[in-house]
Amino acid sequence: MNIARKKIVVVGAGLSGLAVCRYALKHGAQVVLSDSRSEHDVRAGGAALDDLGGFVVLDLGGHSETYFTGADLIVISPGVKLTLAVLAAARRVGVPIIGEIELAARMLRCPIMAITGTNGKSTTTELLGAMLQRCGKKVFVGGNLGTPLITCVDEVLDYAVVELSSFQLESVAQFHPKYAALLNISLDHLDRYPSMASYVSAKGEIFCQQTEQDVAIVNADDPQVLRLAEGGAARQVLFSSARILDKGISCSEEIIYWHGYGESLSFDTRQLQLKGSHNIENVMAALVPVLLEGLDADLAWQAACEFGGLPHRMVLLRNLDGVDWYNDSKGTNPGSVLKSVASLAQPIPVPKLTLIAGGIDKGGDYCDMRECLAGRVGQFILLGQAADLMQHAWADLAPVHLVATMEQAVQLAQELTPQGGTVLLSPGCSSFDMFRSFEHRGDVFCAAVLALQSSK
Repeated sequence: MNIARKKIVVVGAGLSGLAVCRYALKHGAQVVLSDSRSEHDVRAGGAALDDLGGFVVLDLGGHSETYFTGADLIVISPGVKLTLAVLAAARRVGVPIIGEIELAARMLRCPIMAITGTNGKSTTTELLGAMLQRCGKKVFVGGNLGTPLITCVDEVLDYAVVELSSFQLESVAQFHPKYAALLNISLDHLDRYPSMASYVSAKGEIFCQQTEQDVAIVNADDPQVLRLAEGGAARQVLFSSARILDKGISCSEEIIYWHGYGESLSFDTRQLQLKGSHNIENVMAALVPVLLEGLDADLAWQAACEFGGLPHRMVLLRNLDGVDWYNDSKGTNPGSVLKSVASLAQPIPVPKLTLIAGGIDKGGDYCDMRECLAGRVGQFILLGQAADLMQHAWADLAPVHLVATMEQAVQLAQELTPQGGTVLLSPGCSSFDMFRSFEHRGDVFCAAVLALQSSK
């Protein structure tokens, strides 16, 4: 795809959009950067407009239709909705509209390993990257995780490992990764999508353009994932934590088994730093491309065993007065919360888990979480916009306490949680009602927890 001298409109002045601008300028395109925010707000959001060297036309504070209808190509950022009126106008005159991932994939000269799912995709992406690097490969690791894929296009690489959100998958067209993993699907982002079906459909785009030479890595325990994979042309490789597979990768009694693709292998999960059945699934999914590529399984497993997880994802902060404190601020949807709760607490008559949750509601039904929470959570501490909805859904399961700040939540949790218990921050919601990001929320929680003094 030659973009030299093409008129390209980049929509969205965030990390992805600015990276596309820099790439397009480097390769001789004429670039317009369009954003609904004013220049002041764009700069206040951290956008380094000065790095563009004055060679980009700025269309800020709204979108000018003439730029869109006169473009040769429009590249949108993940946060941009495809329903914008200016995009509809551009479609009517035949202007192609793609996302940053699509543009980068068309330019890349190395195989792509793409990972999506409601939960676990960041951990799996980083884990796969670590395994490949341990095997001596030169690897890009990024995408939704942080670094835009477009930034690595001009590098000489063995593989690109890319985390993809449903938002990014909305704007692909020809994208077909050599390996595509769909880890799981659960309720999320109904504040963006009109229905669960539309969210599921966006996730399924990861398989749609794959060929018979590509591989779909599929969660055999998730019926929605299985249905999406059935429609694709790629060869399916299954993973399961619920049963042993004759062909694929599966786990039973803490041992991972690899069968049906050359030499059979086994791995002892007790050697891993990562804990919880959901992380075992992440490890299995990450192993599949490494093993199919014929790389050193022992080296890959060493990397997996040394991998300590990512910040704000089920991180044990400290034990104080016999109570464990976990930061799972990245738990931004109900499915993630349930996996974290299940990994820490079994149903017992007197549960000792304190769950701190709440934030911006994303359109889910918290009553669907009741079965897992019942008998596992001893008390709920809720804050943010969704606190009342959660209280209504869970009030008869365990005592509910509403607080105004994270500091209050931490102080109350110390008072309420008995010795031998656990405090878990796993909000189940977005953070933007009270915090800049899930990282900021987790940092505030960590600071408050680490500031606690022993009550003994």
